[in-house]
Amino acid sequence: MPKLHGLRDVAKKPDWLKIRLHRDAAFAGVQRIVREHNLHTICSSGKCPNQAECWSRRTATFMILGEVCTRSCRFCATRTGRPDAIDGNEPREVARSVRLMQLRHVVVTSVTRDDLPDGGAGHWAATVRAIREENPDATIELLIPDLDARPDLLDTVLASKPDIIGHNIETVERLTPEVRSRARYRTSLETLRYLHGQGAVTKSGLMVGLGESDEEVIETLADLRKAGVEIVTLGQYLRPTLEHYPVAAYITPEKFDRYRQQALAMGFGYCASAPLVRSSYLADAALEALKR
Repeated sequence: MPKLHGLRDVAKKPDWLKIRLHRDAAFAGVQRIVREHNLHTICSSGKCPNQAECWSRRTATFMILGEVCTRSCRFCATRTGRPDAIDGNEPREVARSVRLMQLRHVVVTSVTRDDLPDGGAGHWAATVRAIREENPDATIELLIPDLDARPDLLDTVLASKPDIIGHNIETVERLTPEVRSRARYRTSLETLRYLHGQGAVTKSGLMVGLGESDEEVIETLADLRKAGVEIVTLGQYLRPTLEHYPVAAYITPEKFDRYRQQALAMGFGYCASAPLVRSSYLADAALEALKR
């Protein structure tokens, strides 16, 4: 990946990107359990700005299949390289963490594992089954890689019956070759289209502030809706380091709200759209909205 040190972000972050913590007794309880049992969540390791709010709702996100990704997207801070072997105990450890944290809704994501013959699909399915067995009342949401849109691999994951299965489109089609590594815009759409065609509740998300136009955002939302996506999230892109893609613009809360209104008008069942929204932000709220 080319070094991007010389490419500067736009002006300093605006006030609306300042994190306002929502700490209460429920959050404190989950935080204590995580510390006492040395549990790992992407909420903590990824320093998510919404950690306190989500933990207060008994929702958390776990990352499986290791910490090294086989792709090197220019927006992502995850390490890239040759991953370690899969930890066969991981599904049970995640299930145990969900039980100890007393989660109502659990989100599972992962690095991309192009090095594995099945892309990690079998491990995904094993993780869902383990969580379900130990936490029968918890709802489960997955945020998977594209798995090259292969029906056999997607069917393996679908067979474990997650409540929501998501794959992020990340950005508009024009910027995809610049921002994403190996991933293709149309492959992501095909992945989502197939999942929807098999009856899954599907979800996707995109970052804004990378240099896209309003028209491109609307076109992307339209493409997602045509692919059958029911839940969509939009959030501000923030540059992890100087080696990552620069921020082209800080999108105002008012514009995010307009995107949300337009998404709902297109027929999405749920849309979270705000500067600090991330893929798993208030993830349980989407299921509640779809049930209405």
